[in-house]
Amino acid sequence: MKIIFIGDIAGSPGRETVYELLPQVKKEFKPDLIIANGENASRGKGINSSHLDKLHKAGIDFFTSGHHIWQQRDVRPRMDEKDPLLIRPANFPSDNPGKGWRIIETAMMKRLLVINLHGRVFIKDHYDCPFRTADRILEENSHERLDGILVDFHAEATSEKVALGHYLDGRVTAVFGTHTHIPTADLRVLPGGTLYLSDVGMVGLKNGVIGVDKDPILKNFLSQMPVKHTITEEGETVFNAVYFETGKEKEAKQILLDMEL
Repeated sequence: MKIIFIGDIAGSPGRETVYELLPQVKKEFKPDLIIANGENASRGKGINSSHLDKLHKAGIDFFTSGHHIWQQRDVRPRMDEKDPLLIRPANFPSDNPGKGWRIIETAMMKRLLVINLHGRVFIKDHYDCPFRTADRILEENSHERLDGILVDFHAEATSEKVALGHYLDGRVTAVFGTHTHIPTADLRVLPGGTLYLSDVGMVGLKNGVIGVDKDPILKNFLSQMPVKHTITEEGETVFNAVYFETGKEKEAKQILLDMEL
């Protein structure tokens, strides 16, 4: 099974970059499935129902998320649909809307279990243990016929991401980190056979600060005063993703593209 996983889509520059570049990426890699982290797709804060549908129509089959997911209220009912396009981290409180995992079936009858988890290091919110949550989900799905298991670990600290990668090594197909918006250079196969990457990166403004206009962020660092995050709708953007194949012979490649809006 050939899969593309796209890093955090950040605001309108991220969405426009997806619309522009995804067709050529699909033509080159011919994936069976395309998944993206969409938690920053709407003004950098969550993803609304309209943007979810437009990005799906553009070719993204399924979406993971993170701690910003609740900031667009109209998408919450969509997460409780029978076959939702979007999941939230599984170690959020159990009575939150939506689910933290889903089995996706491709047109070729291949079945991929996608698990979304959130880190706890340097995070102010009190989430359940992502390690034990992963154990529980794998146990719940141990009877399923699966062709692969993908984990999106939305976390701040590389130490926590690396640790989860080793914890799940040999039990899942891939563990890919999201959240920092900066692609890391550690794509590799772990000793037990699991593909690992600390952070896939993002789709958004190249010359901002992790997808946000740089001037307010610089003002915040210099003054320590609160600022409003803004996202310019033009300029150079990046498209960060990872392509990988399931099966015994692991193949993976980072996709790092630039574009001018």
